[in-house]
Amino acid sequence: MSQNIDVVTTYLDGFRKNDHAQILGCLTDDIEWTVFGAFHLVGKEAYDQAIDGAPTFIDPPELEVVRMVEQGDVVMAELLGVARLAAGGEVRMSMAEVFVLRDGKIAERRAWVIPLQESDHR
Repeated sequence: MSQNIDVVTTYLDGFRKNDHAQILGCLTDDIEWTVFGAFHLVGKEAYDQAIDGAPTFIDPPELEVVRMVEQGDVVMAELLGVARLAAGGEVRMSMAEVFVLRDGKIAERRAWVIPLQESDHR
């Protein structure tokens, strides 16, 4: 496993456990996180506040890596996820994530999240 994929794997493991220290330890101080159609934030403090998914979600999400590919300092991951809602029920989703690394840490995370309501592809 490459160093970059190892960092992304450690980061995702932290998200599965809601381990803020583990997650933040994988990030640069000037981290940028964009979830297209939802939000964009900059910096570790803002990132730390967004980890828990605001009041909408409870518990850490379940995340399954379908595949990861790497080119230079960019790791792309295809993920399947389940997040439990505070109002009850859950959201299943398919995600495409781009992680841009700098000096062994994630400097940018770009995500596309598609809710799945009927099947594994709709």
